[in-house]
Amino acid sequence: MAEHKEPSQRQLRVGEEIKKVIMGVLQRGDMRSKELREAFITITSVRVSPDLRYANAYIMTLNGKNLGIVLEMLNAESGVFRKEIGAKLQLRYTPEIHFRVDDSFAEMDKIEKLFRNPQVAQDLHKD
Repeated sequence: MAEHKEPSQRQLRVGEEIKKVIMGVLQRGDMRSKELREAFITITSVRVSPDLRYANAYIMTLNGKNLGIVLEMLNAESGVFRKEIGAKLQLRYTPEIHFRVDDSFAEMDKIEKLFRNPQVAQDLHKD
């Protein structure tokens, strides 16, 4: 089983810089797709590989609306984001960008519902 390592300070810093660039492109509406320009997209985080050649950008749309379509379009236009990252950041290699759905909100919601379950609440409040 592979051991999960925490990202280095450099990975975290580069991830934050990439996130800023992607958000700038989204805010300016520099994409070809009209649907993307009109969608409310949040970049929740960007995780960069240790060699800084790959980056996963985690997204969420307002109320999860059209999430699958938006994800597909973002990945289809990843070259637009990559070009901007290459121009703005001084990196040896411009990372390949892959957009993914941020499912952490769904996980938190599931846990919250579990805690509200009467049987679980009963167990939590035992003395």
